Amino acid sequence: MATAAAIFLAALLAYWPALRGGLLWDDDAHITSPGLQSLHGLWRIWFELGATQQYYPLLHSAFWIEHRLWGDAVLGYHLANFTEHAVSACLVVLIVRRLELPGAWLAGCIFALHPVCVEAVAWISEQKSTLSGVFYLAAALTYLHFDRSRKRSQYGLGLGVFVMALLSKSVTATLPAALLVVFWWQRGRLDWRREWRPLLPWLVLGASSGLFTAWVERTYIGAQGANYELTLVQHILLTGRILCFYAAKLLWPSNLMFSYPRWQLDATVWWQYLYPLGVLAVGAGLLALALRPNGPARRGPLAGFLFFAGTLFPVLGFLHVFPFKFSYVADHFQYLASLGIIVPGAWLLVGGIPRISRTAGTAVAVLLLAVLGVLTWRQSSLYRDSETLYRATLERNPDSWMIHNLRGMILAQTPGRLNDAIGEFEATLRLQPDHAKAHMNLGNALSQIPGRLPDAIAEYEAALRLLPNYSQAHRNLGVALMQMPGRLPDAIAEFQTALRLQPNDAKTHQILAYALAEMPGRLPDAIAEYQAALRIQPDDPDTHMNLGNALAQLPDRRQEAIAQYEAVLQARPDSEAARQAMERLRALDAK
Repeated sequence: MATAAAIFLAALLAYWPALRGGLLWDDDAHITSPGLQSLHGLWRIWFELGATQQYYPLLHSAFWIEHRLWGDAVLGYHLANFTEHAVSACLVVLIVRRLELPGAWLAGCIFALHPVCVEAVAWISEQKSTLSGVFYLAAALTYLHFDRSRKRSQYGLGLGVFVMALLSKSVTATLPAALLVVFWWQRGRLDWRREWRPLLPWLVLGASSGLFTAWVERTYIGAQGANYELTLVQHILLTGRILCFYAAKLLWPSNLMFSYPRWQLDATVWWQYLYPLGVLAVGAGLLALALRPNGPARRGPLAGFLFFAGTLFPVLGFLHVFPFKFSYVADHFQYLASLGIIVPGAWLLVGGIPRISRTAGTAVAVLLLAVLGVLTWRQSSLYRDSETLYRATLERNPDSWMIHNLRGMILAQTPGRLNDAIGEFEATLRLQPDHAKAHMNLGNALSQIPGRLPDAIAEYEAALRLLPNYSQAHRNLGVALMQMPGRLPDAIAEFQTALRLQPNDAKTHQILAYALAEMPGRLPDAIAEYQAALRIQPDDPDTHMNLGNALAQLPDRRQEAIAQYEAVLQARPDSEAARQAMERLRALDAK
């Protein structure tokens, strides 16, 4: 208990700045959207591909529950991430103790305080890493108990927790392979009956989950195209460089970034071969050490290397991962893989230095944790708001078109910064001319400037030339066309196209209804669209109000209009507009 309390307290101090942070990048796509906040929305999370950004139903169910608990209060989500990370650090301690290795407390503390974990903990979207990490480590600990007891109940519990990990983030699919590495380290061999056979269902589940997620990434998220087409030589160069990069950041965590530069993989550049050659040299050296006598102690470093590389396998370039579009590496990718270096490192530190002096060993460990805590506190401070994080990232990676675009989106929402936002979107398009979303964002910004509506329309059209199925661009183009004389039919056509692509978009149904209401003879169609919006988002008072106003224009449907105004007043008791409209209709019925 004392170790757990120390881990929680130390991590709380280190992550304190991040706990006060706001929403970043795609956080709003993970925090449960209005269309998913109902019980039917929870059903969609599990059974409708595309309802959430990624098909991680247990993760999004957790977000659904959290929204029920604290709504849009950002602090709650940050506390959830932090708590899950601290629990994972405690599980690391328990696992290392179960493996009877020295330095369990130090390994857990290093994991809790290492700055490469900041991105996973401080970024709400990465609750997929912290939540799946808890399940991954809990499943590992349970299976280690089963390995000794051979109790079916422990096996079933471990398998169930492993499935929960996969449903939170599929990179946890590497767990059964990691367990096989652990057993090889302990015993020097792998027996079919004892080690392989019990883990075979786990291996099948893990492989299936990983392949399914890769398909979802390509089909629903867009992880395909020229950015993902690599030759065999480029794959080798990339794998070696990624492994070296992550190991270096763990051993010397400086110059950490929210988004790293995307490397140019060039088979004609000699020094790029140094990375895979270096990995091979390290692997060969560790293998030679493992083949020498003295049992697990000699095999330990190679086991750590295999765990580290194997856990990183999903992000080594062999599978399509959407973030590869703008960078091949990200700190949160090595959240669990880092244990392959942290645990052996703690083992060597605790087991080695005390031979010289126990006091020196303690002093080195405390100093190391203090340095890591300070670095984590400083890194966490960058996550206090989006503007701070994006500005710091651009100082270190000025050619990041993704960050220019994200910063532009923040500036566009800041009073008096619209021209700065336009500059960021234009910088994005200079670096990445085929970035459809940047064209749309630029169009959104230009549409707010008097006289620039034609330019905004041109940007929306540019986005749709690049991405014809971009439903949001169709919707925003329709909104712009509505403001142009004589273009209302064209606007309606854009809204209808957007709904064919995204039929469960309540906002588009609402805007289409408003546009149809402006067309002679289309009021019944407008009412149908308002009703469609309410089926998706039944508690929206604005839609109830607009539907009531539309129904009020039809004498035989006034009672339905009154019912809509009553729904508005249930959500907004102080709505004078709804109250007056309802009283006016009742007065007409009384005549």
